[in-house]
Amino acid sequence: MSSRLPTYFVSHGGGPWPWIVDQMPGDWTLLTESLRAMPVDIGRTPRAVLCVSAHWETDVFTVQIDPHPSMIYDYGGFPESTYSLQYPAPGSPEVAARVVELLGGAGIAVRTDAERGFDHGMYAPLYVSWPEADVPVLQLSILRSYDVDAHLAAGRALVPLRDEDVLILGSGFSFHNLSLFGPAGQEPSRQFDEWLADTMLRSDPAQRSARLRDWESAPSARIAHAAEDHLVPLFVAVGAAEGEQAVRVYHEDDFWGGWLSASSYRVGAPPDRVAV
Repeated sequence: MSSRLPTYFVSHGGGPWPWIVDQMPGDWTLLTESLRAMPVDIGRTPRAVLCVSAHWETDVFTVQIDPHPSMIYDYGGFPESTYSLQYPAPGSPEVAARVVELLGGAGIAVRTDAERGFDHGMYAPLYVSWPEADVPVLQLSILRSYDVDAHLAAGRALVPLRDEDVLILGSGFSFHNLSLFGPAGQEPSRQFDEWLADTMLRSDPAQRSARLRDWESAPSARIAHAAEDHLVPLFVAVGAAEGEQAVRVYHEDDFWGGWLSASSYRVGAPPDRVAV
């Protein structure tokens, strides 16, 4: 097996769901199992996880450098206990410096942030994958412009991290229109999810980026993503493994109480993995 790590794009669920899964609508088993499988699939503990979260937008790519990031409770309407929960993973200033070096070396403007804490786009999925919070994590922002090519380019610049045992994780959601989390979202989420599967699984990798650039022409695209913040982390994950095959590591058509289609992807997976 190659020593190079794959990249991931995960649908990260809603708010602090892993801590209150019994209070959330529907069955979260498939999402939970897919996130628990991530450490097993990569076959080792990574040196660090670089999380590109939909919940951190800036004008310039920005890297979190605090060695002990605080918590950001960037959600509303959940039980009081979820506003004091902790995921005390250490940061990684060393890897942050490497991210700055790689992006800057590619001519991409980049800044650092010593105060930014962890948002739920990071700690919700990683609490399931590494519940002991013993793997260093740092976050990279997405651009407020949502520019596809800029995020693909950032991914390309970060490819060397995969050979340095740093896992690149795009954290968003394959369907993200909160006003349609219910029956009204069933058909648009299915239509967009089918297009995304065609793009990720059945398109030649050389054509995948071109299809992603044109994502707004996909069926129900602007219904599935009225704003594409939760799709943008996918572009970085794809850019960092642009010529490699993808595998769908999570999929269901009855998420959120039986209504929504949702998926997650691994790029650079071994060829013997079967898509779901």
